[in-house]
Amino acid sequence: MKLTRRLIPDIDILQTFECAARHGSFTQAAKELSLTQSAVSRQLSELENQIGVLLFERIRQRVVLSDAGQKFLPEVRRLLGLTEETMLRAMAASQSASSLSIATLPTFGSRWLMPRLPNFLNDHPEMALSVASRSQPFDFDEEPFDLAIHYGQPVWAHATCTYLCSEMIVPVGSPELCSANPVDTPAGLANSAPLLHLSTRPKAWASWFETQQAEVISPYKGHRFEHFSMVIEAALAGLGFALLPRYLIEKELETGRLQVLFDQPLQTENNYYLVVPEHKKENPLVQSFISWIAAQVTDQQPDMSVIR
Repeated sequence: MKLTRRLIPDIDILQTFECAARHGSFTQAAKELSLTQSAVSRQLSELENQIGVLLFERIRQRVVLSDAGQKFLPEVRRLLGLTEETMLRAMAASQSASSLSIATLPTFGSRWLMPRLPNFLNDHPEMALSVASRSQPFDFDEEPFDLAIHYGQPVWAHATCTYLCSEMIVPVGSPELCSANPVDTPAGLANSAPLLHLSTRPKAWASWFETQQAEVISPYKGHRFEHFSMVIEAALAGLGFALLPRYLIEKELETGRLQVLFDQPLQTENNYYLVVPEHKKENPLVQSFISWIAAQVTDQQPDMSVIR
């Protein structure tokens, strides 16, 4: 996409706008930025003229954001943050022979990927690695990652999705909860203690009970959490029974902090994919990472089904 230069403001002016909005004062903004108050006023007038709306209103001795300014501020902060992140990534890469930037699902990244990354880094000691959390698909043109780990369907604009593995989830609970609420049948789970739900997968328990041919009046009752990491912590705290992938709770199962109630796993509808933007497909480091992570899944995770 060709950019229209006259629509792109000077980054210094955007910084001045953000600073003045944060302080509610041109004077304080001038002090922070080591400018004169007239310079701040001139820059903001230039920005307002370029946009065609007033961004500030003067009320007594202060300046406050107009409605247009309030809508503009979050976008400016996002752009400034992205600019800073881009510079930091470039600076880090300049100190290394190579670099790799990965976007991954939050809990998958922290609990499964992170403990295994030292093995990959041992094979690439000169590489600078950057890992960020992303839960939803994004535009690789706007966020320049080399690849992403995605859970869902193999659909991503301007990128190639490669199947990594499917997912098997099992019902678990803390030892204390299991002792206080002994359950003999799958149907008994819904009546003995609250069920813990992942808000992005609201039908998981209903699907599991269906595969067990267990008649449950309300498989949707219980507590809801946004991320798997929250569900895991809630299960550890004894807030209820949870449906979790074994590979996310390896340590908890090994130490007995969580127990599998019924070893009757459910394969989820979606799968994990490695997503590579089209212009990165031939990157040797990207291909090396893809081969490495596929081997990790195949060799170490019997509950993660992999198609070679």
